Order: sequence, then C-alpha cells, then structure tokens
Amino acid sequence: MKLHEITIAAAAITSALISGLFFAYTFSVNLGLQKLDDKTYLMAMQNINREILNPVFYSCFLGAPLLLITSSVLYFDLSSPKFYLILTACLSYIIGVFMITGAKNVPLNNQLDSFDLSKASSDAIHQMRLLIEDPWVFWNNIRTVFSFITLFCLIISLIFFRTKD
Repeated sequence: MKLHEITIAAAAITSALISGLFFAYTFSVNLGLQKLDDKTYLMAMQNINREILNPVFYSCFLGAPLLLITSSVLYFDLSSPKFYLILTACLSYIIGVFMITGAKNVPLNNQLDSFDLSKASSDAIHQMRLLIEDPWVFWNNIRTVFSFITLFCLIISLIFFRTKD
C-alpha cells in the first residue's frame, strides 16, 4: 500500500467513527436522554461531556481533518473526480463537523459543565435544560448530516475511483 492509500483509508476510518458517534446520538442517545427528568438529564450530559474528552475520541475527532487535508493534498489533481470527492469530504468535515462542534456544541458543553447541580434550584435546573437541550440536539443533528456527507464522499472516492498505480 502506498502512503496516499493509507492516508485516505485512515481518513475514512476516523470519519466513520465520528459519523457513527453522531449518528448514535441523533437516533438513540438524545432520544433516551430526553425522557429523563431535568436534573438527571443535566447530570447525564455533564458526565457524558466529561467522559468523551479522552485520547480515543481526540485521535478520531482531530485525526480525521488532518487526514482529510493530507488526502486532499496527496490526491490533488484538478481533473480528477476523486480529488473533488476528497475535497468535498474535507470541507464537509471541517465546516460541518469541526467548526460547528467548536462554535456551537462545545460552548453549550462548557456552559453546562460550569453549572453546579448540587446548589441549583429546581427552577434553575429546568431553565438550564431549556437553554442547553434543544440547541445542542439541533447542532448535533447538523453534525450528523455533515459527517454522513463526509463519509459518503470518501466511500464513493474509494469504491469508484480506485487508483491504478
């Protein structure tokens, strides 16, 4: 295997793992969490948000855009459909996953993390849930769509535009 093949395969794997994470949240985790009472919901989200910040998550979440950028450079050829698919995957991930996470979901996570559930009134807990839940779910759904676009473009580029060299 050549470097460009290894790089795009690694980009596809890391992108697929992140896409699967967002997919799982959209179609199961968020649906289950919404059934919880306010305090339990916030406690669960605080714990999830703290636990996800680990080396495995970071290696996939940050590795995917680095591998996508590298793949875009390695496959650079303005006459190649494969290049445009990889470039679309790269832009989809950087704009729709990485930037949305940093601009929308992380600030909500940080706001929730700084909220002291043990000292908050029931009304304050309810207000925090109203402030956090719907925007967080909305932006996660957007990330899910963009992560799917990323993965779709990578799979198409791998299946239909194999290099012959």
